[in-house]
Amino acid sequence: MSDAAVFTGRAAVRAGILVTGTEVLTGIINDRNGPWLSERLLDLGVDVAMIEVVGDRPEDLLTALEQMTAAGVAVIVTSGGLGPTADDLTAEIVGRFCGREMVLDRALEARIGEILKPALQRWPDADREALRAANRKQAVIPSGATVLAPRGTAPGLVVPPAARGAGPTVVVLPGPPSELQPMWEDAVASEAFQAAIFGATTYRREVMRLFGLPEAEIANTLRGADAAGLRLAPLEITTCLRRSEIEVVTRFEPDAQADYDALLSFIAERHGEKLFSRDGSTIDEQVAAVLLGDHETIGVAESCTGGLLAARLTERPGSSEYVIGGAVVYSNWAKSDLVGVDPELIAAHGAVSTEVARALADGARARFDVSVGVGITGIAGPGGGTPEKPVGLVCFSVTYGRQGAEPAVRSLTRSSRLPGDRAAVRDRATTVAMHLVVRVLHGESD
Repeated sequence: MSDAAVFTGRAAVRAGILVTGTEVLTGIINDRNGPWLSERLLDLGVDVAMIEVVGDRPEDLLTALEQMTAAGVAVIVTSGGLGPTADDLTAEIVGRFCGREMVLDRALEARIGEILKPALQRWPDADREALRAANRKQAVIPSGATVLAPRGTAPGLVVPPAARGAGPTVVVLPGPPSELQPMWEDAVASEAFQAAIFGATTYRREVMRLFGLPEAEIANTLRGADAAGLRLAPLEITTCLRRSEIEVVTRFEPDAQADYDALLSFIAERHGEKLFSRDGSTIDEQVAAVLLGDHETIGVAESCTGGLLAARLTERPGSSEYVIGGAVVYSNWAKSDLVGVDPELIAAHGAVSTEVARALADGARARFDVSVGVGITGIAGPGGGTPEKPVGLVCFSVTYGRQGAEPAVRSLTRSSRLPGDRAAVRDRATTVAMHLVVRVLHGESD
């Protein structure tokens, strides 16, 4: 995060997110629910005051609920701790926190029982009594709670406080994202949730992305916009560096649209083509759009990135329409044998050089008979660097021509020293390559 403009129109409704599970607390599993829930709440005009992670200890869970209440939240959303085992105690602790008795919901018990039937058929030797006991545990819920239909065996719950105004409403969701996310709309639609967020402000949220300048420059730009007389107070502006790109997220009430438009124009005038996305689209989306729209195909030859660019290109569904193939050419032999780089070129300039990067791009284009070839070679570290070619040096080339075997019509070849550790250098290298692909497809050339 960096500097943000002062924002005076914050919503009155605040929320806390409580992620439970010792496996999340200890880093065995990465939390995906907290950020996802935060975005959903912000879309509703609800400010997220905090996200906390606690283990499977009842006293820690209860303490976190009490601390969030003291912070003045109207809604708490929990994830995890709804399974059939003894350490899954979220529903029980939330019931105690909300002052509600735990009761067996017979209809829910029957519903979970139906869900378990295929498991009983699949494992006929399983302890049926133990499964029924686990089934019954998941159907014991706080009295007065709204039940959210389970996507696995764990139901979700919306639990209001026992006395009106006595505390926040708690939305209790399962830990697996595949179960949690489909429940969210049902939770939002519940009467208890709607009552809790009554009065939340409607917001618009816009994203712009820049590439090729330091994050500190955006802080200078915001100061410049303020000095130029732009009204920034109605805008909540957050900037962050993500994959070497600067993401500027602005949230504002609808009547501040003109203020946002003025800021967008100011940034566009100041930074020109470095503002590559005004509508929030990512470079990955832009690469896919231009390849599909122009009926182009792409192939890659990667050394230091070890296939990460090919993986990134194929993350999107439908990428088989334009990604033809890739080669991981880590050794000099692989560079020569798989994509045809002349060994004498490597001997003359070294494997990490713009000359070899260009040969890799041409080789990928010819090898896979594609219109766009990409070559990457570099020193990701932590070792292997020299004074002439330090750790972090990466060479890139993108070449374009309708038939892969023909000479390139356009090409961009660059070298850059990328900061960070091995993982950061490799990841950032894929971002640089994606931007070069778009620039070549838009007609740029050396």
